[in-house]
Amino acid sequence: MSEHLRLDNQLCFAVHAAARAMNSAYQPLLEALGITYPQYVVMMILWEEDGARVSHIGERLFLDSATLTPLLKRLEKRGFVERRRSEVDERVVEIFLTTSGKRLKKKAVHVAEGFFCQLQMPLPEAVRLREDLKGLTKRLHGSAA
Repeated sequence: MSEHLRLDNQLCFAVHAAARAMNSAYQPLLEALGITYPQYVVMMILWEEDGARVSHIGERLFLDSATLTPLLKRLEKRGFVERRRSEVDERVVEIFLTTSGKRLKKKAVHVAEGFFCQLQMPLPEAVRLREDLKGLTKRLHGSAA
């Protein structure tokens, strides 16, 4: 068998397996907040940039509107966000945090701390891994263009 076709030799599978393990590690931490991992990353963007455009959120998360819209509707139904048409351009939808969404941020601080405790990795190593993965993402998006 060709070594190139062995599953354990595939970078794509190592990244996939790590992503699944990451989601599993975050799940119990996020259950306390009542949100999923995709909802959590949307909320992190909004905690940085309240009133962000849907298109901007999609770009930051590498999600298309068909995936992002139902996710935002669920967050709105839970009372964490409000979707509004832009006053400048009604074709543009902006997402604003509600009072509940803003309060959720205080609880979410413990999520990152809890995950890092589970990870048991020295901070410099975690930072290096994060930067390597960002570089990989940039390369792959660049090659697709």
